This record gives sequence, structure tokens and C-alpha cells, in this order.
Amino acid sequence: MSRIAPLEPPYAADVQSHFDRIMRGAPPLVLFRVMAGHPRAWEKFRGGSLLDRGPLSLRAREIVIDRTCALNSCEYEWGVHVTAFAAAAELTEAQVRATVCEKADADCWSAAERDLIAAVDALHARATLDEAEFAALSAHYDDDQILEIILLCGFYRSVSYLANALALPLEATAARFPR
Repeated sequence: MSRIAPLEPPYAADVQSHFDRIMRGAPPLVLFRVMAGHPRAWEKFRGGSLLDRGPLSLRAREIVIDRTCALNSCEYEWGVHVTAFAAAAELTEAQVRATVCEKADADCWSAAERDLIAAVDALHARATLDEAEFAALSAHYDDDQILEIILLCGFYRSVSYLANALALPLEATAARFPR
């Protein structure tokens, strides 16, 4: 059970409308139900505006999110994203596994994806990119995309903190970390 109780239905109309927009008809995730029970936290969470697609391809976005969650040992959010988006992002089984178990230079990634994962790893480890890492990222992504990558890393690190520190139970239908 979560350390902070999630909301239970029926939900207030404004909360239900947010759930409907985010979940597109699926039941709301425990994470969303916990956050929505605390208006200030919910507003800040949604205010990040990173729950939409943004300027990255779905594939690049999911690589960033999956790798960030894996680096933060957040099986909850990693599993939610792999289940919901891996197929649409055309991530192979080997690539999904690599987000958790492989280094950035794994053979299953393109050169651009290796540079993307190396940037995620650097941001996680040092909260910055050195000149070579930034140059490598800039070879494949424009300024808007680079800003999105950095913001996604920070946002999903925060999501990982929430899911891990609140001991959110894994979603029943979500993927599990490869062993």
C-alpha cells in the first residue's frame, strides 16, 4: 500500500476531467490518484507540462523516460511507460531490456540513441553535460529537443522520487524490470 493514501472514486469533476485527459479512458494510475488528493502537489505536478509529447519523437521521449526511471530504480514508472508506450515507440525487447541492464553504447541503439542515453546517464550522475556530451547531443537534436531532454530527465527523476519514497504498489498490468 502507498504511504500516502490515493483518492478513491468517485472523483471531483475537475480531478476526473484531468484523469480523463491524461489516461484517455483508462483507470487513473495510483501515482495520479495520490497526487490529485493534494491540490498544491497535483497542480505543481501537472504544471510541469511534461505529460504531453513535446518536441521529441515518441521513441526518443520514451528512451529518456525509461532510462531515467531505470537509473533511479523506479520499477513503478518504468513499467507503466514500457507497457503503455514501448510498442508504439518501436522499442524492441532487447532495447527495453537495455534501458535497465546495458550501458549507453549497447549495440541495440543507433548512434543518435547512444548519444541520447549517454546524456541521460551524465545528467543522472553529475547533473550536467560536459562539452563533448553536449556536442554529441547537438549533432542529433535541436535546442528545443535538448531542453526537453533535460526537463524530462529532471521531471522523471522527481516522479521516481515520488513513486519510490511513497512505496507505490506496482500497477498490476505494468511491466517489471528484467532480471
